[in-house]
Amino acid sequence: MGAKQVRIAGGVALVGVLLAGALFWLLRGDDGDAAAQRAGEFLAAWPEDVSEEDGDNPAAELTDDPEAAASLMASVTRNLAADGRELTVSGESREVEGGDREVPYTATWDLGPGLPDWSYEANVRLTRADGGWTVRWEPAVLHPELTDGTTLVRQEDRPDRAPVLAAGGEELAGVGRVWSLSIWPAQLTDPDAAWEAVDGLDAGVDIEALQTRVEEADEDQAVPVVTLRDADYEEHRDAVEAVEGLQTAEGSRTLAHEARGLVGAVDAGSGEGTSGLQALHDAELTGVPTTEVVLADRETGAAVTTLAAGEGGAPGEPLRTTIDVEVQRAAEEALADQDQDGSIAAIRPSTGEVLALADQPADYARSAQGQYAPGSGFKIVTTAALLEGGTAADDVLGCAQFAEVDGREFHNQNEFELGDDTTLREAFVRSCNTTFIEHRDKVGHDELARAAEAFGVGTGWEAGFGAFSGRVPEFESDTDHAASLIGQGRVEAGPLAMAGVAATVAAGEFRVPVLLPDASEPETTDGETLSEETVETLRTLMREAVTGGTASALSGVPGTAHAKTGTAEVADGDGEITTNAWIVGYDADNDLAFAVMLLDGGSGGSHAGPVAAAFLDSLG
Repeated sequence: MGAKQVRIAGGVALVGVLLAGALFWLLRGDDGDAAAQRAGEFLAAWPEDVSEEDGDNPAAELTDDPEAAASLMASVTRNLAADGRELTVSGESREVEGGDREVPYTATWDLGPGLPDWSYEANVRLTRADGGWTVRWEPAVLHPELTDGTTLVRQEDRPDRAPVLAAGGEELAGVGRVWSLSIWPAQLTDPDAAWEAVDGLDAGVDIEALQTRVEEADEDQAVPVVTLRDADYEEHRDAVEAVEGLQTAEGSRTLAHEARGLVGAVDAGSGEGTSGLQALHDAELTGVPTTEVVLADRETGAAVTTLAAGEGGAPGEPLRTTIDVEVQRAAEEALADQDQDGSIAAIRPSTGEVLALADQPADYARSAQGQYAPGSGFKIVTTAALLEGGTAADDVLGCAQFAEVDGREFHNQNEFELGDDTTLREAFVRSCNTTFIEHRDKVGHDELARAAEAFGVGTGWEAGFGAFSGRVPEFESDTDHAASLIGQGRVEAGPLAMAGVAATVAAGEFRVPVLLPDASEPETTDGETLSEETVETLRTLMREAVTGGTASALSGVPGTAHAKTGTAEVADGDGEITTNAWIVGYDADNDLAFAVMLLDGGSGGSHAGPVAAAFLDSLG
């Protein structure tokens, strides 16, 4: 009996030891799991965009020194400027001296094409605090070689940016000379002369804001004003150099030389494209930089040691376009000779190649991306719909002075009328709005949309850079129906799309505009086509508009011009009605189609027509 009790007692004691041991390891396991969990929370809480020491950083709050942690984490984030980052717990926690625990993790930083996958192993050390685990802050938490007073810095040596090229290999954009203008307050003896000289540059400088910046600046602190192209500076050099306190510094940067709205701009600091083709094709043009990560002194920025280096940079690839420099310059000069803002687009009908996209001012390529009511130039499409529906050019349709639709009165420009015996031919050549409106029963939305599709309007092509193909939305009302037939209402297109309309008549079929001939997959559109009879009739009508109609401004230009004018009524910023002037057409002898649009005033015949004539005259 006694022996049995001993064995039981021994068994109980053994069970007690086993339970205690299991509890000890279970608790250690819980500690390890909790520590690893807190380490994971710390890594997940490190914001990818925290770049200022006083920024919101929940990860720093999980440490025993939030201020120091936030400062270095912001410094590293800012200096590495990563495109992406992945921080992953990579192993089980382990006990270290003092009862702390250490959790290993893998950091992988995407530092751009020069060093896309920089990885290293590091450890998060955790200590007991308030019944839980807190990250014991030390710089090595972020990288094992970081110490007090150091940080991580990404260094890049960028190759020269590749140029944007015209069809003949000429540079549309490349490195050019610039002049940076600034003001030295201590030397500014005649502020009024300075404001006058800066305002005279016509460079968009806010003079009042500049005055405030100069007043608030230290006397010996240069206040930047504007950076000018070499040609612009030379034009104003004498006026600038005559003012004490205005100073200039010569430099260079990537500039658009031709087709500036299309080509776009490059940020002088980052070297990144900010608009146009420069932004859309930034990666190809920039190339691959030579990238290093260095351990650097936080005070001086001096590199202490190199931690990682990419395999080496590569130059950017030139971007070839179909722009013809001669045609582009002719378009830009034609716009520069008149006061209105406007755009010209030109296409080679036989191929669809975009030959010119000119804009004044050259802030963006409204010639291709703008969305405007095309006005009576759209009557090419409406007339095609009538012809395809069985109406003949010499059918009598009439041309009244006014047409009333649901209480809204439509009229012809200057309220002319041609009479009841007016044919479709005469209505087109003289651009009679009421003819098309009064016969809207012949062209419903389906018929108009099919005709528009045959010209590429509204088919969604983008020519590789976000060009606008146009829009012919469903009619919302009878007045919307009437307005759409004369290129008003909610019908929209831009100069490039309307040049495509003219090119379709010239070529006999629509060809998607091509700007980037090396694009891997050329755009195509499958859809409606026009009959040969319709195409021939449109050619005849557009020629007659030049020889005896509203497009007579082109009657004396070289070649054989065909055209259609347009005057689109639009509301300005104050809600007042103004007009945009259009002329679209083609030169049958020189494989050239074009569209000219002038903003805010005038008519197609009297304003846009002479600009188109100047454009065609200069091409000879």
